[in-house]
Amino acid sequence: MSRIAYVNGRFTRHRDAAVHVEDRGYQFADAVYEVIAIQNDRFVDEEPHLDRLERSLGELRMAPPVGRPALRYILRETVRRNRVHNGIVYMQVSRGVARRDHAFPAHRDSSLVVTARSTMPKSSARAGGVSVVTTEDIRWKRCDIKTVGLLPNVLAKQMAAEAGAYEAWLVTPDGDVTECTSANAWIVTAGREVVTRPPTHAILNGITRRTVRAIAEREGYAVVERVFSLDEAHAAAEAFLTSTTSHVMPVVRIDDRPVGDGRPGPLTSALQAHYDAHAGMAPEGGTETAGTGSAEA
Repeated sequence: MSRIAYVNGRFTRHRDAAVHVEDRGYQFADAVYEVIAIQNDRFVDEEPHLDRLERSLGELRMAPPVGRPALRYILRETVRRNRVHNGIVYMQVSRGVARRDHAFPAHRDSSLVVTARSTMPKSSARAGGVSVVTTEDIRWKRCDIKTVGLLPNVLAKQMAAEAGAYEAWLVTPDGDVTECTSANAWIVTAGREVVTRPPTHAILNGITRRTVRAIAEREGYAVVERVFSLDEAHAAAEAFLTSTTSHVMPVVRIDDRPVGDGRPGPLTSALQAHYDAHAGMAPEGGTETAGTGSAEA
């Protein structure tokens, strides 16, 4: 089946989908995006994702391309036309097409692109945990806005891939962990405190991050939002990361050093199971199915 994309009012074959060469998302990365997971035909945490999209647009003084009811319809129709039952739907809004000039154009005709695809569950990684490497955080100072300006993230992710790691954790010059290239970072201390960085301008306040925090508090865990250092991460009892596409992913090695005993910890595994239930995922070894394709953050 040919994939279908939505571009500015029209559904078209994915291979034919295009925006103008002077679209400001292409010229300046003057665009924001969101990714929503689809699990068993259900949109996971849809409203928080749409709320964050509106916040990103507001922070950049960018007009919404359509109202929320119309956007919900476009998302569902894109998912339906691509026959996605387990996967992701991606939406991107740019400031639209204008003569190349750094200042905002006079018009407010934002551009909207939506795609959807099936993804495979990451069963082996989720069961055994993953390794991460660390690198300096060289991103801009408004990481709380979910923009498409991701080149520093791309470079760090490529470094991780070349090192055979799943992710890169980004570290400040002072030695503090901010987040990953496409996920939020967490540690569990020896005292069973669940620690993650507070949602300032230094990180993206992940939707999965918010959900996992709420789940952890509901289950009675001590959740602390504070800055933590790379040294603390190396000494942690457990570590994990969270994102729309990775869900709750155990981290068992940081910079070739094992976390705890080098296996997913019990607290992380419990949070993973609780989040899976929230997202409507089938238990490992259950009946969940998906098409081919890699995950997208």
